[in-house]
Amino acid sequence: MAGERSEESTVSEYLDQNPQLAQWVDTLRGYCETNKQWCARREFILRNMEAFPTVQQGVSNSSLDSLLSLSMVWANHVFLGCSYPPDVMDKIKEMGEGIEVQDAPVHKTTKELLGKGKRSAATDGDADSCVKRAKCGANELDSRPAGWTSSWPVSQKSGPTPQAPAEHQPFFNRLYKAVAWKLVSAGGFGPNLDHFEILRSCVESCKQTLTCVFVPLKDITGLPAGRTQKEGHVCEIRCQTVYMGTGYGRDESAAKAMASKEALKVFQGRKVTVKICRRRYKGKDVEDLMLLDEQPRSQGFPPALSYPFQDEQLEDSL
Repeated sequence: MAGERSEESTVSEYLDQNPQLAQWVDTLRGYCETNKQWCARREFILRNMEAFPTVQQGVSNSSLDSLLSLSMVWANHVFLGCSYPPDVMDKIKEMGEGIEVQDAPVHKTTKELLGKGKRSAATDGDADSCVKRAKCGANELDSRPAGWTSSWPVSQKSGPTPQAPAEHQPFFNRLYKAVAWKLVSAGGFGPNLDHFEILRSCVESCKQTLTCVFVPLKDITGLPAGRTQKEGHVCEIRCQTVYMGTGYGRDESAAKAMASKEALKVFQGRKVTVKICRRRYKGKDVEDLMLLDEQPRSQGFPPALSYPFQDEQLEDSL
């Protein structure tokens, strides 16, 4: 701990002697970074600036982008346990050598937690190990999907509470950072990525799981009158009861891929925000938890396929 204080003291003293540098480097701090995370990443940036000679204070260029990307990848690995391709991991470990982080979190892989050769009940017989699935048939649309209680609390009686967005926001701040730098390592957001795998791995790195609900298109009421196609499936993705995206496809796999792509689009802005919004569910207006970016919406939200805040009054009315 003494070594940690010594390192912080050295960095602080250096910045005190270089006030312009101190002012500039503070502009690089992330929106959601804690003091502890920022102090560590700031040291990473300062230690490695010499390796990027074209980096200039107040000037945005590819060298600065590379340094900042590597600093965030390093911070995500240290504080969130994120994993990246071997060459990236080797690079950030070399660049971060000598940086001491007090009480750094210890992360374990799923194999370490479960033991070799063992599988959790959630993974048995299901290739999508992090997805808790609920399928709704034509005669199941008016009841809760099987396995509901294992995914979402049933104690909620009147929709999301006013405190729910604030309670969920810290998790999605962490997920925002994980997604942002996962996309950096993948070369950026694009149509050829495995969007579901990226979303799944980032959510899993933040110690949570996704919930996917599938409904055959033919079982969905209220579609536009001009729509004649009835084949295919619709998928809705949530995490911690918060709605993230909806997608349509010819089968469940394609629908899930499209829903994941729509969910990842939300992470392309400067931040994500959990809000309570009005939307339709089974023909009724309900309040739902939604993950949103900063962009204004020209259209309303798609109807909900599930409602983890099912209240008794809503059930009675339906």
